[in-house]
Amino acid sequence: MDLQQLKCSVAESGNIVFFGGAGVSTESSIPDFCSASGLYQTKSRFSVPPETILSRSFFMQHTADFYEFYISRMIYKDAVPNAAHKALARLEQVGKLKAVVTQNIDGLHQAAGSQKVLELHGSVHRNYCMDCGTFFDLQHMVSCGGSVPKCNQCGGTVKPDVVLYEEPLDYAVMEQAAEYISKADVLIVGGTSLTVNPAAGLIRYYGGNNLILINQSATTYDSRADYLVHASIGKVLTELVEGI
Repeated sequence: MDLQQLKCSVAESGNIVFFGGAGVSTESSIPDFCSASGLYQTKSRFSVPPETILSRSFFMQHTADFYEFYISRMIYKDAVPNAAHKALARLEQVGKLKAVVTQNIDGLHQAAGSQKVLELHGSVHRNYCMDCGTFFDLQHMVSCGGSVPKCNQCGGTVKPDVVLYEEPLDYAVMEQAAEYISKADVLIVGGTSLTVNPAAGLIRYYGGNNLILINQSATTYDSRADYLVHASIGKVLTELVEGI
């Protein structure tokens, strides 16, 4: 597709919202979940699939095993923002992008400079003692070397502020995301297969006619898109913000 139409939509808009998933961070060498090289396809010593390991019940019943997997497979502390993160931060800086709604937990949007980031599934950078609520950063979790992180105040178990399977999403964050999306005149959706609910259902709140969908592979929402691009999200977003 000729990106000139998309560039015009972005250039003329003052109310853009971005909704993204794991594909936004793959260009920062963080694997996605469902592709051939994704997290769910990789082998581990555990006899249960990653979806089970990343569940609330597994966390509570097999905490040490959860952390062995979590620290080794879910933490990429050396990852840096890629072209997509930087382009979105630029759009916000010039007053066009009002919010980033992300399913990612890596914090790379903030690292790139984005200020208004709604993290639907939480963040590896926020961790709290389950007993006393004391906050711990990512370095505390990594320094435990895969063993169960403990609170240095009360000795309780420290849990990542990430949404595990069997846990609900934060209602307040969902409500805020829905409001931003419903008010947007341009919605850019990128790097997501739009199969993970209830997060994926948020784009139904968009009622405009500038739905831009950027993804390497097809999604079930392709027919709803006003502009559909199957290409590198970093490359496309970079082109969209050139000259802005």
